[in-house]
Amino acid sequence: MNRLFVAYKPTGISSNFFLTRLKRKYNTKKAGFSGTLDPFAKGVLLIGMGSHTKLFRFLNKTPKTYRATLWLGAKSDSLDTELIEEVKTPKELSYDEVLNVIKSLEGELEYEPPIFSAKQVNGQRAYDLARAGVEFTLNKINSTIIETKLISYCHPFITFEATVSEGTYIRSLGRIIAERLGIDYGSLSALERLCEGQFKYDDEKQLDIKKSLNMPQNIYTGDSDNLKYGRVLALKDLNIQEDGYYWLDNDDTIAIINIVDAEVKYELGRIDIC
Repeated sequence: MNRLFVAYKPTGISSNFFLTRLKRKYNTKKAGFSGTLDPFAKGVLLIGMGSHTKLFRFLNKTPKTYRATLWLGAKSDSLDTELIEEVKTPKELSYDEVLNVIKSLEGELEYEPPIFSAKQVNGQRAYDLARAGVEFTLNKINSTIIETKLISYCHPFITFEATVSEGTYIRSLGRIIAERLGIDYGSLSALERLCEGQFKYDDEKQLDIKKSLNMPQNIYTGDSDNLKYGRVLALKDLNIQEDGYYWLDNDDTIAIINIVDAEVKYELGRIDIC
């Protein structure tokens, strides 16, 4: 089965466990996902089955938008409700104070990723070291916060949305919000991914691959059998001849090519679109 669609992972289970459910549902052994969600998080998970697992790196899946609820005064090393150690409810803030801090995140942001993350530390995952009680530090990272919205403030809970670049840690944004509000601790009580780029949940409907790729279409004007059978393509037979990635339409299949220094190379030679 070749299929590309958006699923909705519930909270409380891993992305891998959820994928196993989908494999059983669609009776397939070959499947994968793009953009792991922690068990704590719920929301959009892009699923590929069959040969469509090869397409993830070519899809238009950035920026990503998340909705999160921040619990002010909740102390947790995991920056979510998994490891709550202490809760001290701070004084209530004004709506404008909260709004200003939420909007202050927009732009380029340098920050420390959470220790409970998949970052590598000397060949080991940070979350494995954190759970083992090993002390370590993570290098700061940079993210682009494209847009933020304050959805609601019902003390001590702040619900906000953030549209961000790839690899942004929303739990760290929650910690930064608490700090900028002058509050020692803040942890997420809910996290939902609303979209990955153009992809939103729509009842697991199959996606149109030709409308999902993050590259322009090129037109091949040579012998169609060359494209059908994965033969070498001549640059002169392509409408666009500048360097870059392109997809080629061959009715029921597509090919993805890369033009480099006037040479045409296949990235994916033949992918069925259904």
